This record gives sequence, C-alpha cells and structure tokens, in this order.
Amino acid sequence: MTTTTPGTTTAPGTKTPPRTTAAPMSAARTRATAARVLRQLRHDPRSIALMILVPCVMLVLLRYVFDASPTCGGETPCPPSAFDSIGASLLGIFPLITMFLVTSIATLRERTSGTLERLLAMPLGKADLIAGYALAFGLLAIIQSVLATGLAVWALGLEVVGSTWLLLLVALLDALLGTALGLFVSAFAASEFQAVQFMPAVIFPQLLLCGLFTPRPNMQPVLEAISNVLPMSYAVDGMNEVLRHTDVTGDFVRDVVIVAGCAALVLAVGAATLRRRTA
Repeated sequence: MTTTTPGTTTAPGTKTPPRTTAAPMSAARTRATAARVLRQLRHDPRSIALMILVPCVMLVLLRYVFDASPTCGGETPCPPSAFDSIGASLLGIFPLITMFLVTSIATLRERTSGTLERLLAMPLGKADLIAGYALAFGLLAIIQSVLATGLAVWALGLEVVGSTWLLLLVALLDALLGTALGLFVSAFAASEFQAVQFMPAVIFPQLLLCGLFTPRPNMQPVLEAISNVLPMSYAVDGMNEVLRHTDVTGDFVRDVVIVAGCAALVLAVGAATLRRRTA
C-alpha cells in the first residue's frame, strides 16, 4: 500500500505536488491589488468618466429638468423646488448605479482575460482580491461622492436641513454598496454583455421600489414588504433623513447601518463565490 505525502514519490517518475492552502488575508497583498487596479483604471479614461463625471452631469441635467430657474424673483421666499424633493434621493442612487456597472464589467474583464486565474495561482487569496478591488473602487467612490455632493449642495442649490457631511457619508456608503453588488454579480456573468444584463435584474427593481417615485408606505403591501428588504430603499431613506432633520435620528442610524452591513455582507459572499475563470 502506497501512502501519499506532499512532495514524496508515489510511483517511478511521478511526484505528488505539494498541497496548497489558502493564504491568510494580508494587508500588503490587498494594497498591492488595489494599486494594480488603480493603475489599470488610469489608462481607461472612459471608465473614470463614467464613475466620476456621469453622476454629476445627470444631477445638473435633472436640476434643470425639474426647475427651469435656480432662483425666484421678488421678496417672497421661494417654495420648495421639485429638485429639493428628489435631489437627495438621486444623490444616493446615481453613485450606486454607476459603481455597480463599472465594477461588474471591470472584474469580469479580469476573469475572461485570464488575469484572475494567474493572480489566484499566486499566494493571493480571494479575500485579498475582493478587498483590493473594494479598496480601489472605494477610493474612486470617495472622489465621486465628494464631487456629486458638493455640486448638488453648493452649485445646484439643494436645500439640506441636516449636515452636509452626513449627506456625503450616505452617498459614499451607497457607492460602496454599488461596488459590492458589482463584484458579486460579476461571478455569475460569462461576458460583459451578460454583466450589463444583470442591471435590470438587480438594480431596476430596487430603483422602482426605493421610494423615489412614490412613498413606500403608499405601495401595495406586497411591494412594500419587498422594498423593506432592498438596500437601496434604506439608502434613499438615509438621504431623506438628512434632508429633513437637523440632528442625527434613530432612523438615520438604522439606514446607515443597514446599507453598510449589506455592502459588507455582499463583499463576503462575493469572495466566497469568486471563480477563477468564466465557465
């Protein structure tokens, strides 16, 4: 009877390869992965424009779609504008959608090109890879959120009762949630076209049920129950809490915790389901 041990000969001319175990997560490997992703994105101006500039352009466009004039004449105080009613919600939705789209396609491109398989053959765990991508796109999400929030509040006149910093916090968490969702769905797509097809399945139902078009309590009970388990609903609710309240409310804390928790959970599941190559 022949026993097999790592690195020992089992038959003439054959040798059992050493067993490999998953390397523990390393901050150095995570930072190296994030740096590599950022170097690649530096040579892809279209993706950078999609992530950073498109949300700002859409906010400007919708500002003047809903309100033809940014000011009102006379001494009578201006009534609340339509943009004030939905601007905060859009500030949370646009970053989520753009980060979802770019992240899912970029991660899928790594796998279909064989880069992912080569990386995972090295001492690089799935958690390192997912965390590196989240870190890289998270840095871009910070830039995106700062620009979009600053534009909405200081250039487009979005009236916010609460702190602008809290508005920025929710916008950043929404962008990170979009990044996490994009990393997750990329594991189930075989092509960039399929990655785009996930948007109607993952994003559009949340967009319709998040309370942007009608308050969630006014929906049919079944639809309201579905909206209560969708993370975008709490992203919009968090934005509206900042819009209407000067202080941090319990509902705001709940919304922030749920959005952040969903992003962390989706990242963990994405790391567990990450495949080396497209089937």
